[in-house]
Amino acid sequence: MAGVDSIAFNFSSRSAQPMWEGCGASVLHDATPDEMLVAAKIDWTVSKRPCFVPTAAGSEDVATERIRASDIFALVRDDTNAVLGPAGKMYVPTQNRQAMDFFKKFAAVGNLTMDTAGSLHGGRNVWALARLQRVLQLPGGDEVRGFLLFSNPHRWGESLVIKFCTVRVICGNTFAMAMSESTYGKGFRMPHVRAFDFEAAKEAEVTLQIANELFEGFEANAGRLAAAKVSQDVVVRYIADTMSPAALTELFGKGFYRQPEIEQARLIAAADSPRVDVNLLGNSAYEVVQTVKSQPGADLESSKDTLWGAWNALTYHADHIAGQGRDNAIDSAWFGPRSVLKTKAFKRALQVSTQVR
Repeated sequence: MAGVDSIAFNFSSRSAQPMWEGCGASVLHDATPDEMLVAAKIDWTVSKRPCFVPTAAGSEDVATERIRASDIFALVRDDTNAVLGPAGKMYVPTQNRQAMDFFKKFAAVGNLTMDTAGSLHGGRNVWALARLQRVLQLPGGDEVRGFLLFSNPHRWGESLVIKFCTVRVICGNTFAMAMSESTYGKGFRMPHVRAFDFEAAKEAEVTLQIANELFEGFEANAGRLAAAKVSQDVVVRYIADTMSPAALTELFGKGFYRQPEIEQARLIAAADSPRVDVNLLGNSAYEVVQTVKSQPGADLESSKDTLWGAWNALTYHADHIAGQGRDNAIDSAWFGPRSVLKTKAFKRALQVSTQVR
């Protein structure tokens, strides 16, 4: 079996630690699903257990007589007896081994390399990354790799999801994109892992096609941002627009956000537009402005005085600085509000890049 370092996602000596440090582990591509479970410390099962409530309203006495709740169950992690959350009558838990076996077979169809796996929030979300055979090289040795992000949540009402994800090696920044951002449709999503049959294999082929299309689009857009040289004033207006829009309303008037987006982008990029006082920005926006020149890779040709550098400062803040606790930060950066923020910021950076002379 090959050594871990020859298979797992490696960061160079100049790189930051991956954002999932402490919440995930490298896995051998040729390992069995069981070996992957052990490496990622997710070799446990879950079970749906009945819930009981007191017969007397408002009673918290454990000795009080109780009755079984017929339609509500508890989803429990069997090794620790930790309650992961409620579950409905028809809910069928998907075991981690089922999920990892499915992920591995899914990746094999597209010639992807299983790379990392882990869990968030005590096991409420089990995830894995599989590496695409695609690498983006920007000026100055700035490398970005493509992945598929698999998510199997142990949460009632949530589905297994597969997203396209990029990782910038120098800083560990991630950018997860929904498969729906493709002309092929909504991508792969299902309530529970099923048998990996012919239909699932065909869907895996389509998903890989979508991922390659998204990577090509990201490659072109990243190149455009890396080529867009901008002044510090433009960078501050761009960050204010994304994270402190009230500052731009104060600057350009209440009608700013009622204008077409391309006109907003023109005003953000214009050399003669008024300056934003960074001291009037919110805390997070102020921190991002400071991060532009201090983030890993700030001195690279692709980042220095470019919109790529500005967007990555925001992304680095979202992935590595913001949030309380690693689990919350990763969950938000991949699936929650900060994922939405990064997508919004990427779109705005592209709009501004069309206005840069």
